[in-house]
Amino acid sequence: MQAASQYVFALVLLLATYFIYKRAKQIIFNIRLGQSYVPEGSTAGRWKNMLLMAFGQKKMFQKPLIGLMHFIIYAGFIIINIEVLEIVLDGLLGSHRIFAAPLGQFYPLVINVFEGLALGVIVVCVVFLIRRNILKVKRFTSAEMTRWPRLDANIILFVEIALMTAFLTMNASDNLLQQRSEASAHYLAVGPFWISSMLSPLLDGLSTGALLVIERFGWWFHIVGILAFAVYVTYSKHLHIFLSFPNTYFKSEEPVGRIANMPDVTREVNIMLGFASDQGEAAPEGKKFGAKDVTDLSWKNLLDAYSCTECGRCTASCPANLTGKKLSPRKIMMDTRDRAEELGEYRMVGIKDPKIEANTLLDQYISREEILACTTCNACVEACPVNINPLDIIVQLRRFSVMEESSAPGQWNAMFANLENNMAPWKFAPSDRANWIEKVNPNT
Repeated sequence: MQAASQYVFALVLLLATYFIYKRAKQIIFNIRLGQSYVPEGSTAGRWKNMLLMAFGQKKMFQKPLIGLMHFIIYAGFIIINIEVLEIVLDGLLGSHRIFAAPLGQFYPLVINVFEGLALGVIVVCVVFLIRRNILKVKRFTSAEMTRWPRLDANIILFVEIALMTAFLTMNASDNLLQQRSEASAHYLAVGPFWISSMLSPLLDGLSTGALLVIERFGWWFHIVGILAFAVYVTYSKHLHIFLSFPNTYFKSEEPVGRIANMPDVTREVNIMLGFASDQGEAAPEGKKFGAKDVTDLSWKNLLDAYSCTECGRCTASCPANLTGKKLSPRKIMMDTRDRAEELGEYRMVGIKDPKIEANTLLDQYISREEILACTTCNACVEACPVNINPLDIIVQLRRFSVMEESSAPGQWNAMFANLENNMAPWKFAPSDRANWIEKVNPNT
């Protein structure tokens, strides 16, 4: 019977690993649809940024209470899953609490820390469910938060509650089995476990056989649930649990508000102003300005899209959105990810569907009205807890619209003409630029 259980567990573990590998391969392929990207700054600086932002949750603590609750879930997820290693080894080897002997008296302390975090995760998940479904915090109910994004967030919270409850129930029944002589040969005395001991009185009246069933059910539910959760996360916005680390690491150390120039345009301007020679390397044929589809963006832009937490802090701080404009930086990231998914799924298997190839990020997913509403104020970039840059995607889409299609609004074209003729956005001659001084001080 024990051998059969080990074989079943090995099969479950193998299947989960296969599906995670298959999905990870697809995501990597989708991200690689983007153009080359080299982050600016030192390796040490980027490591520091990753440790502060992804590991340390620095921006989350701008709102201390919310930051603390998020950190409890985050720490619970990271630390409690260390215990998964023991469960996996127990499942493969047919042992029970394999780390108990090597860790000795330190083992109960470790499990008690895990249980404290598990209880914290349950409490915080309940609070977050209330915020989303009863209090209905505004940034969780925006137009782009359709049925699936809302359901996805709730599924994750319910699953985390279920997994932590299974963990505590497993330990509660284990506590009692350690005290039953007929089970003590396998369930060695390694307790007490403080949190789960509070649940033990609810199970104390059950027979040893019933406790064995509950303990095994809790064990299987916990580990199979975690493996299923790991597969599900690769399709969920909670992929940021993993991708926030590389995303923050590969962020350039250049100033956040800096908008990157286009080298070809800079070269031409320098030639016009006499700062450079036109004898240098010619611009490549067919060079496209800006971006129309995800294949025109950089792979870092696409990594940003897959790292998006859909928390809505960017949209909540966007002045264009706050004044009723159609722009939502969160939607920009969600649309970019959805387009990369659509295109990458077919290209990876070598299929070229004319309809899908004809779709583009601009127009089919993101409208001109959205990108024109952006003021490039950088509020969305500053607000993002994992250093995502929606502004870069917006600017590149807008560059394509203006420079490739000459599709700028009439007011913009007037400003462009003034800049070209008068070297200022306003329609007056350069010689009249200082006339305002005479009005302020007629004696000059």
